[in-house]
Amino acid sequence: MASNSALAAVLFLTSFMFGCGLAATVVVGGSEGWRSGYNYTDWALKHGPFYINDTLVFKHVATNTSNESESHSVYLLPNLYSYVQCDFSRAQLLSNPSQVEESAGFSYQLTQWRPQYFASGEGDDSADCKRGLMKFFVVPLPRWFN
Repeated sequence: MASNSALAAVLFLTSFMFGCGLAATVVVGGSEGWRSGYNYTDWALKHGPFYINDTLVFKHVATNTSNESESHSVYLLPNLYSYVQCDFSRAQLLSNPSQVEESAGFSYQLTQWRPQYFASGEGDDSADCKRGLMKFFVVPLPRWFN
């Protein structure tokens, strides 16, 4: 009987440590949204850490007086080299510009404890990415690491 109570306590503590139900939803760029000319590396450094099961939401914002939004893709780059070089040849397209709405946005859940590299491939030769803009990376931590 005592072993069942101990097992139940261990399961409860384990689920508590991994933060079941504590995941956050984070809008990438905050009120700036996912737009050209914004430094998302700085944003990620200021708004981290991020945790496993957090959800990143990429939203477009109006960029001119007619309230039209400038849409940008969201790519998941495979490694640090691709991220540094803005090499999209092996990147996974998560969302193309037509899939991201200003109101709802595109959501991506951080499910693994590994570096995840995000960037936009729009512009002349991925110009924003190569200038260090419209790209960032996160290393989601287990919730118990908090």
